[in-house]
Amino acid sequence: MTFEDYLKKEDLSDHTISVYMWTADYYAQNYDSLSRENLLAYKGYLVEYFSPRTANLRIQAINKYLDFKGLKYLKLSAVKIQQKNFLENVVSNADYHFLKRQLKKDGNMQWYFVVWYLAATGARVSELIQIKVEHIDFGYFDLYSKGGKLRRLYIPKRLREETQKWLAEKRRTYGYLFLNKFGERITARGISQQLKNYADKYGLDKSVIYPHSFRHLFAKNFLEKYSDIALLADLMGHESIETTRIYLRRTSMEQQALIDQIVTW
Repeated sequence: MTFEDYLKKEDLSDHTISVYMWTADYYAQNYDSLSRENLLAYKGYLVEYFSPRTANLRIQAINKYLDFKGLKYLKLSAVKIQQKNFLENVVSNADYHFLKRQLKKDGNMQWYFVVWYLAATGARVSELIQIKVEHIDFGYFDLYSKGGKLRRLYIPKRLREETQKWLAEKRRTYGYLFLNKFGERITARGISQQLKNYADKYGLDKSVIYPHSFRHLFAKNFLEKYSDIALLADLMGHESIETTRIYLRRTSMEQQALIDQIVTW
């Protein structure tokens, strides 16, 4: 059995298989054997030249190759990722409400709802584009991870009611909620680009107007109103509660404002 066959039997995505194969090939071309010394040298190379996340992806790949070779005892430990003590590039509530008002005022109702859904559900953009008209009546959308774990994306009552009115006006009763100009499901890339266009149009900072920024806003606002971090971790689909803890921190801009106000000595 080849390494590729082994990976396919593991039911991994094509992209993951491609990354793992590339990593194994790179190692074979640059190191003469699967020894502890060579593996540590490879890890040192990764740490020096790549971000911790990229290094860990490569380490994960080489560890899978070691599994395939029956050399589990040689597996490398992951690189520790230092979490920042502040949030960066998160849209403010003021900018979020301004953007929504302007979109509604200009009659850009689909984009008004795109922004509202991102900020009120905590959906990733890849999840947002899967929501269908049928889910609105249910009030939620169920997502399943590769491991079969269920995560429920809730649609708040007010948002649900407003969406139903909009859909009734458009005479839409089925299909994907957000469509492109051809009537097909909009793409994640299409949403990201259009949000940048609206940031330009309305004079907003483009560095904070992107899909994941509104997910951060959802998490931050949720904890300010209801301080149950375990519940938020479930709602966000985080595997570890440690990932969610970043939302207990202030943004870098908020930290700066506090320092400007407090430190007068």
